[in-house]
Amino acid sequence: MPAGTTDGAAWEGIVHPDDRERTWEVWSASLASGEPYRIEYRLRHHTGQHRWTLGRALPMRDATGQVTRWFGTCTDIQDIVEARDVLARSREELEGLVTERTADRDRMWRLSTDIMLVARYDATIEAVNPAWTTLLGWDERDLVGGAFMDLVHPDDVAPTLAEVGELSEGRTTLRFENRYRHKDGSYRWLSWTAVPAEDRIHAVGRDVTAEKEAAQALAETEEALRQSQKMEAVGQLTGGIAHDFNNLLTGISGSLELLQTRMSQGRLTEIDRYMTAAQGAAKRAAALTHRLLAFSRRQTLEPRPTDVNGLIHGMEELIRRTVGPAVHIEVVGAGGLWPALVDPGQLENALLNLCINARDAMPEGGRITVETANRWLDHHAARERDLPPGQYLSLCVTDTGTGMSADVVAKAFDPFFTTKPIGQGTGLGLSMIYGFAKQSGGQVRIYSEIGQGTTVCLYLPRHHGDVSAAGDLPDLADAPRAEPGETVLVVDDEPSVRMLVAEVLEDLGYAAIEAADGPSGLRVLQSDARVDLLITDVGLPGGMNGRQVADAARVTRPGLKVLFITGYAENAAVGNGYLEPGMQVLTKPFVMEALASRIRDMIEA
Repeated sequence: MPAGTTDGAAWEGIVHPDDRERTWEVWSASLASGEPYRIEYRLRHHTGQHRWTLGRALPMRDATGQVTRWFGTCTDIQDIVEARDVLARSREELEGLVTERTADRDRMWRLSTDIMLVARYDATIEAVNPAWTTLLGWDERDLVGGAFMDLVHPDDVAPTLAEVGELSEGRTTLRFENRYRHKDGSYRWLSWTAVPAEDRIHAVGRDVTAEKEAAQALAETEEALRQSQKMEAVGQLTGGIAHDFNNLLTGISGSLELLQTRMSQGRLTEIDRYMTAAQGAAKRAAALTHRLLAFSRRQTLEPRPTDVNGLIHGMEELIRRTVGPAVHIEVVGAGGLWPALVDPGQLENALLNLCINARDAMPEGGRITVETANRWLDHHAARERDLPPGQYLSLCVTDTGTGMSADVVAKAFDPFFTTKPIGQGTGLGLSMIYGFAKQSGGQVRIYSEIGQGTTVCLYLPRHHGDVSAAGDLPDLADAPRAEPGETVLVVDDEPSVRMLVAEVLEDLGYAAIEAADGPSGLRVLQSDARVDLLITDVGLPGGMNGRQVADAARVTRPGLKVLFITGYAENAAVGNGYLEPGMQVLTKPFVMEALASRIRDMIEA
């Protein structure tokens, strides 16, 4: 019987009823075999409760090997059994939880509409979910073992590789977008979230193609609406613009007709008056076309280091005459003002426009203050003005007029927007100023309060360098003469322009060659003819623009000097606004003295 017991009845009264049969079997087997036994059973405690006990017994043998008695021990293990039961239950609960979570994960993997990917950092795909088939048409057997980079759009390869590099360094990917190839050859936009895990990438990609297409459609619709609004505005203003041009053309053509008539009559003493009138009308027409080009931001600028204080001083009398005696002009020029790299003519136009607008805002008269200052814009100030941080100079025009509401300020730079009555303003002035400022690398801002007046400030980048004063152009008769044999090729589709330029060249002693289109001019340049300078319009018929002619000619004539003459120059035609060495631009209309001086300077350079 078990250790610690002496007779069967007593033993049965001590051992828990549920453990008696199992205990008797163990004890009987051990007694029959003479082998030690070990058993866990519950024994009744003196309190009447049963406690788990570890019973162990060893047989004691005599010299013949017969079992003569048993030596046994009983150890209370109630606490151990209880702890073991708790641990067993916890393990079962944990296994159940793991099984449940695994089932949830597998269910998400199978049913998710987002594509899921497990891959190595060398782009080898190890696992994909069924959404790849639904979204991109690829089966698991098509993908596993291959490289996901093989599916990435060629334009997105570099940024995708960079993002994988970020993951390899332990950084999580959030909302990275690229395009993946569908099995039918099309591409879908995916937005990825990915996390690094040892030597693998775990990623989820959401299809955002519809969102991308919707955004693109919205942008196109907005652009179409803007163009529609612009065309509507152009339509409303066509009559006014045509009226202005017809007035200018009448002044030009009428002056020329009277000039011809007076010359035929021999009345030469009056011709200066008609010539002055024609030239004045032509200059006003040129100013209007410059405004239109500035509105479209396609005018060709000729930036030069400019002393803005000196420019204002030179215009002060013109501004006073323009605004009239009811308006007091005050100029406050900052001492030590930095120079600016701008087109002086365009800056003069901008300043005059601002002063005219200020005058119109003060119908009863008032004060206009023109002020300059050096400005060093830090990150905060630059961000407020939508500029990079750095050094700028400001040119501000302030009036004491009626001021503008916030709504009017918000629309002030819109093309054709004007608060003036019909026929008294085209709405191009501020738009032209805005286009000029942006093209010059600067910005323009309006500060205004109703009844308190308005300040318009131009911010222009500082030019690091000296300003050399430009001298007056020499009279055409005194312009520098050509050296023997010097030849200039003139390419322009307008016969009158070719004729005028050719006559100026011949008067100066140059040999002039004329061509009406790009291919004709290029044939001359590809021949053995001497050409010291190419003068060409930018917009030409025949399938080649002026820049293309120049570039093709420089293949065989690398040092060819090129002067572009144009009244409408897209940036693309002159290399996005940048000219190669030996190339310059002269904007139509130009005075012949300027052409003569530019020709000599370029050939001698």
